[in-house]
Amino acid sequence: MANLALKQYRRLVIKVGSSLLVDDKGRLDRAWLHTLADDISYLMENNHEVLIVSSGAIAIGSAVLGINKRRARLEDLQAAAAAGQVQLVHAYQEVLGEHGISAAQILLTPDDTENRRRFLNARGTLGRLIDQSVVPIINENDTVATEEIRYGDNDRLAARVAQLVMADALILLSDVDGFYTADPGKNPDAEHIPEVATITSDMLAMAGETRSDIGSGGMATKVQAARIATHAGCSTIISSGAVDYPLHALSAAGRCTLFKAEGTPAAARKQWLAGVLEVRGEIRIDDGAARALHAGNSLLPVGVVEVLGNFRRGDVVTVVGPNGRELGRGLAEYSNNDALRLCGCQSANIEETLGYKGRSVMIHRDELVLFDSDS
Repeated sequence: MANLALKQYRRLVIKVGSSLLVDDKGRLDRAWLHTLADDISYLMENNHEVLIVSSGAIAIGSAVLGINKRRARLEDLQAAAAAGQVQLVHAYQEVLGEHGISAAQILLTPDDTENRRRFLNARGTLGRLIDQSVVPIINENDTVATEEIRYGDNDRLAARVAQLVMADALILLSDVDGFYTADPGKNPDAEHIPEVATITSDMLAMAGETRSDIGSGGMATKVQAARIATHAGCSTIISSGAVDYPLHALSAAGRCTLFKAEGTPAAARKQWLAGVLEVRGEIRIDDGAARALHAGNSLLPVGVVEVLGNFRRGDVVTVVGPNGRELGRGLAEYSNNDALRLCGCQSANIEETLGYKGRSVMIHRDELVLFDSDS
């Protein structure tokens, strides 16, 4: 697809596959990584927010420890992940640092994106890093994850991260330049598909089970990741990273496949909130707070007049206005016990009231949907 304008996407999650970073002997391709860092620097200078989901730790660590990946036991791979992750993040830190960009390491397990309380914690951490123009380098926490509790590949992890941070686009950099009707390495008649509006079961079957020797994913996992991300309002792009300056090449008419998002990240998030059946509590607010919510602000403790129900942080609660009518619902930043103590409290006095430094809001605006407003 020619002239894909990345400028239309402000928040980008970029997934980097092992086959791009590491050769078959487990050596890191620093020259290529420098070109990626140049691309990221350019994007950030042009007001993009960038998060990186990077594979490669196990491949690098296996070389360091002399482990044969194909014959390794789970504990061997976990040890390799621990050894390789240090080198991987240090490499990113060095190449980004040359552009004056700081990097941070984030290791996630499925609980961090599936459990609502941990979801809010992870989202808050990543949001703060983005606000500080720090690039998170994200990987699965392979040192503790087992086969039963793993994402399974970094394509799906990247999609969950995109969902977590409400990214505008997910870019899957790989050794292929998009989605084909068949494996182009095996079928010379395979046709490239430049754009996908709806992902069907036929497409998943078409993706097959192809994979590289270095990474753990294949085209099927990329299409599955695209389905997760597009449902969350995040467009997904599969593009070749097997060139220098891969993001520049993508913008300059590079071949790729674009999976179009279903709406926007905010709309998808609020649609999910509106449809949640299990509401655990009720927060009643005053007129001032109701006006603030309709203006697009978060719900502050000072505007809360009553808290009902038994809920924990991350549970869905309903918000009721002074006339007794339900205004909307959102994810509570506090349990019902702490929320009760904070009724009418100024945000500056939260630490004094609770004895610990909590969140400044009762419900964040990104985790709130109003039923009688477009806010």
